[in-house]
Amino acid sequence: MGRQRTKPAPTPPTTTRGRRTRDGLVLAGRDVLEQQGWSAFSPEAVAQAAGVSYGTFYTYFESREDLLHHVVRSVAGEMFASSLVPPDTADDPYTKLVEANRLYLRAWDRASKVLRLVDQGAAADETMRQVVLEIREFYVSRATRGIRRLQDAGLANPDLDTRLTALALGSMVEQVAHARSSMDVPYDEDTVVDHLSRLWAAAIGLRGAPDENWAARADASAGTTSD
Repeated sequence: MGRQRTKPAPTPPTTTRGRRTRDGLVLAGRDVLEQQGWSAFSPEAVAQAAGVSYGTFYTYFESREDLLHHVVRSVAGEMFASSLVPPDTADDPYTKLVEANRLYLRAWDRASKVLRLVDQGAAADETMRQVVLEIREFYVSRATRGIRRLQDAGLANPDLDTRLTALALGSMVEQVAHARSSMDVPYDEDTVVDHLSRLWAAAIGLRGAPDENWAARADASAGTTSD
């Protein structure tokens, strides 16, 4: 049995100082997780890393699990914000696709240590599982809307189910991000982004993509060579 709480449950801080202290604990918690792992992630270690007292930790969080949920949501929010394609990106579907994949991979790399812990904990923690689903839903919903816009503009295969296609292609990118980080000699970013974008574009039949008429070009080249 854990120690019984003698103070009221934490409530969101209402002062600038309180918010700064809580945010500092969240940041310190992320640092401890990334540098030392889950086994070292304790209220004592996080409070020490944040430069506050042990009791201050419990002013803002119920437990280390409570802090973990705040850390994960902070990482997810940072990931969402940093993977949004800038509005000044060239108004070309394929260029935007390339940029989206590049930004996602970079955002995933920055968050990868925490995301791996989240994946491991999701099987046993319903709250953590919901966070995983929220992260995936954000990207799937965004891709679904993008594919639908391309279909409506006559630039992508209209026969594809937009959500299922977004889920399948998003899973491809996510799994490549996972695999790339664990390879002994990972592919460089430009190569991965190039191939993921070409595969995505080919899957939805994107008009104007680099590989759109590859078969016709190959046939023409073969015919010229045979002559």
